[in-house]
Amino acid sequence: MKTCRDFDYTADDHWAKLPLGLGWSEVAAVATDSKDRVFVFARADVPMLVFDRDGTLLNSWGQGLFTRPHGLFIGTDDLLYCTDDLGHVVHKYTAEGERLLTMGVRDVPSDTGATSIDFRTITHAGPPFHYPTNVALSPSGDLYITDGYGNARVHKFAPDGKLLFSWGEPGTRPGQFRVPHGIAIDRDGIVFVCDRENSRIQLFAPDGQYLSEWTDLARPSQVFIHRDGNVYVAELGFKAGMWPGTKAPSPDSTGGRVSIFTREGKLLARWGGGANPCAAGDFFAPHDICVDSRGDIYVTEVVWSAGANRGLVPVDCHALQKFVRR
Repeated sequence: MKTCRDFDYTADDHWAKLPLGLGWSEVAAVATDSKDRVFVFARADVPMLVFDRDGTLLNSWGQGLFTRPHGLFIGTDDLLYCTDDLGHVVHKYTAEGERLLTMGVRDVPSDTGATSIDFRTITHAGPPFHYPTNVALSPSGDLYITDGYGNARVHKFAPDGKLLFSWGEPGTRPGQFRVPHGIAIDRDGIVFVCDRENSRIQLFAPDGQYLSEWTDLARPSQVFIHRDGNVYVAELGFKAGMWPGTKAPSPDSTGGRVSIFTREGKLLARWGGGANPCAAGDFFAPHDICVDSRGDIYVTEVVWSAGANRGLVPVDCHALQKFVRR
């Protein structure tokens, strides 16, 4: 672990207390609301589970509403934005599960030439949505949505769901993407996009103009900007979920990890790496990350689809960990 005294945590990989009969194969996303309730978006029969800070289940809902949960964002009004990647839609819900808005047409992908969830089959950028991944809200309430596995774009929507504009195309140059997977927006409106398969975070102005990029990353899946200004990143790494025919940059390339940066991109802390991926505090397939009002961190992992289904890790490897700040 590379860390400093200001970032010292106790890992708890059994934080969520699940009643008998409830469980998950993996957890796609996590977010906290204004009351520090923890919303866990799981790939399970009951996909949305709501916990208090101590891990006690408060509520659950969502049966039959999603094809495959992927991303979750909670606004300052405590409304939920749920990304359904295989359903090709983004939903807006109340905390109790009342649907308020749907963007996209369920089970109808846009035309990008893609023939599967493999981003390498994309031939051209397209409109919303083709396997969308995540949502973030700007300070003014506009929605930015990364899209995704079957597209290579970021779409900006008005609060009422009207598409304003899009940017991006397949590739490796500035402003291009190979799986725009995670997204966050800072207090100045700067858009941080996890360009996962290019192992970078690209920074854009609110109008989509390219500004800069961070490259000290290993397949970043999601980025979270805390009110303290620090930037928290979940990195999938190179030991999980590699596309067929691809390989890590080197045999000793890192596995999954978490990194904390300043808003200017200076590394403050980093841990994980996958040496013991199912141990508390280490990772196999980090997918989402959020930080509550007290500075505690929640990290989800897609352990099943990233490798447990092929025997790379045990099926009971942790899919959700809490890091309590000391």
